Amino acid sequence: MKTQITLFLGSLILLFSAQAQETIHGEFESQLININGYKINVETKGKGNPIVFIAGGPGNSHDYMQGNFGKYHKNRQVIFFDGLGRGLSDDAKDIKEYSIQGDVETLEGIRKALQLSKWTVVGHSYGTVVAQAYALKYPQYTEKMILINGFHSGLMWQANCDSYNHYAKTHFPEKWKVVDSLRSEGFVSSDSEFSKVYGDFPTKYIYYHNTELKQLVPKDVKRSWNSDVYYTIVGRDADFHVTGDMGDIDFRRELKKIQSPTLIIAGRYDGVSTPEFAIQYKTYMPKAKFVMFEKSGHNPYLEEPEKFFELFESFLEIKH
Repeated sequence: MKTQITLFLGSLILLFSAQAQETIHGEFESQLININGYKINVETKGKGNPIVFIAGGPGNSHDYMQGNFGKYHKNRQVIFFDGLGRGLSDDAKDIKEYSIQGDVETLEGIRKALQLSKWTVVGHSYGTVVAQAYALKYPQYTEKMILINGFHSGLMWQANCDSYNHYAKTHFPEKWKVVDSLRSEGFVSSDSEFSKVYGDFPTKYIYYHNTELKQLVPKDVKRSWNSDVYYTIVGRDADFHVTGDMGDIDFRRELKKIQSPTLIIAGRYDGVSTPEFAIQYKTYMPKAKFVMFEKSGHNPYLEEPEKFFELFESFLEIKH
């Protein structure tokens, strides 16, 4: 997701009371696990077939995923974590250590530390990139996989940038003039002066069909975002030209190798994981279950919660 998502991640969600929000995050305790020389924040609770949730970004903490899926600790063992450089986890000594494969190895390190034989991996947005890479490298440990509004390639991530910029340019031409001016002077996405201007665009229309909705996050957020992670993995000019690890990623020819039962979820009004590319999963993963949410953007679990969680629970055979 774009860096601008941080503008609304700190807000309280309208679908739930503040008390309910604080309770779910408060039910989990932070555990720092040493993985590859770094302390990684892991929060787990519950019993039963384990499910690990991988947040978007790259650069987001686990908080919003826990806010929306933490309730399943009553049915399964749920695991939330902050990748290297995110949330309560350590920063990398060198930003070059931030990578998709690094996130995959962090994930595998958590599985080993918790002594889990297999687990279900659930990724949202960027988290789906890590989930797919993990399932391809460690199929023996992947029980099932759920991809929520994800990406199968750097080409698809580039479509995300193009979609956002087209809408911003055509709907906010006055603001875009300033962007054009800075671009003509050689400024790129990761330049602080440019980020201030680019981050001033209203963003919710690109993520939400219902722009009144907000993510569930704890009352006290320690660190919800790290731009160093984002720009290292997606590239220094990430909002225009996808390079770095993300630019090199392309799962399309490999996805048919994944034997784990897979559920793929998309949103009709998603301006990030655009439907034009999302439906291509039907070709690349013909055995997977693909569901388009017709009234959702990038966050169907918020916009169509009844339909979403019924599907989620059915796929994972969760019974109350």
